[in-house]
Amino acid sequence: MPLPVLNQAVNVLDATSLLSSFGAVGIFVVLFAETGLLIGFFLPGDSLLFTAGLLSVAGASDVVHLSLWQVLVAALAGALLGAQTGYAIGRRGGPALLARTRSRKIHEGAARAAELLERYGYAKAVVLARFVPVVRTVLNPLAGTLDVPARTFTLWQIIGGTVWSVGLVLGGYALGSSVPHVDTYLLPIVAVIVAVSLTPLVLEVVRGRRKSADSSAEGL
Repeated sequence: MPLPVLNQAVNVLDATSLLSSFGAVGIFVVLFAETGLLIGFFLPGDSLLFTAGLLSVAGASDVVHLSLWQVLVAALAGALLGAQTGYAIGRRGGPALLARTRSRKIHEGAARAAELLERYGYAKAVVLARFVPVVRTVLNPLAGTLDVPARTFTLWQIIGGTVWSVGLVLGGYALGSSVPHVDTYLLPIVAVIVAVSLTPLVLEVVRGRRKSADSSAEGL
């Protein structure tokens, strides 16, 4: 598949800009980075997948039209290979990194991942992490660091990654197929997706703060 011609500056935080410039290749790169490399936590995975599905509908947009099967293949490959790569990185270099690093955020992230894995179990934590921005970036390498069994991680990250990536793409495709000129409402739709995807993270933060407050009160 030939790469689209870059005729304008690319905004990596804007799903439409990424898709217009890179098409399905951009989907693979973004999902691989977001789910496999800690540097990709800021990338728009949820909105990218949904928008890609929407733009796979013929006539849905005058800006770009994508092939649905190429989008699905790129999304699956990026999500699954990215998570497995993140796990491998954590397995090989995670313990040494945690031992040497002075970053408070990394240590807090490791503690939160360990708490999620203990509270929900390996299977549920790995699947649920796919639907929470930032958490899906951090949990994969930390699962390797915390010695989650490779077979267990691989099985459940495939299940979670497939449901997440294919589900969002097909959700966008279904909306684009049923609503004429849906690209007119693209910005508010993406805003809603981002807000919904951030809800579990916000609830987890609030829950954690309440738990800390209760523990402090009991200690008085």
